Amino acid sequence: MTVCVAVMSCSDVMAQTMQEWRDSLAELNRQIAAKPYSSDLHLRKAAINLQLYQWEYAIDECTLVLGKEPQNLAALYYRAYANTNLRRYELAKNDYLAFLAVTPYNMEARLGLAHTYMKLKQNGEAMDEMNRLVEQFPDSSIVFAARAALEKDLKAYDAALYDWNQAIRLQPGNADYMISKVDVLLLMGKKSEAKTVLDGMVSGGTPRGLLREWYDKCEK
Repeated sequence: MTVCVAVMSCSDVMAQTMQEWRDSLAELNRQIAAKPYSSDLHLRKAAINLQLYQWEYAIDECTLVLGKEPQNLAALYYRAYANTNLRRYELAKNDYLAFLAVTPYNMEARLGLAHTYMKLKQNGEAMDEMNRLVEQFPDSSIVFAARAALEKDLKAYDAALYDWNQAIRLQPGNADYMISKVDVLLLMGKKSEAKTVLDGMVSGGTPRGLLREWYDKCEK
């Protein structure tokens, strides 16, 4: 799970084991108890709460910080992430919007907002966010892949195929992207083209056995 945003690094907790996270949490609780208020400590605690899937505790910490610092970006992002995991999509949407009102060029927050719109079945708004992401980050394979996934869900296969091609152009050899392209080609009934992509993956070093399922689909 990646919860890092530009305003705050959580790399110090990413590499820890669950027990080490709990130990870190206990130490942070001691430090918090010894100080009247420290946004840094509360946000560090929220980050560990997220790592431990303690969504409600993370929300509590972020809400405390936002009560004093309404535009704290880390608190907004963390709370949105926690609410998303609790399927409180309207609340998550509000925090992502508040985040982006301050810094509109944050990829993670805008992707989070687009994902939230998808969960709310607001596909038009989700696509608007995806299009905005492509405009803001035209060199990001992640952005094209995200839009392609939405287009596939909407059965806009020609558009999805275009975006998978763009993602592959930006990150050649990404097996996940290439398999996703194969999937779209099969949905379009283009089995020969799908097999050509698979053959290219094999030529590039992917064991054919790992692609057996997809080859079988090309033969049906």
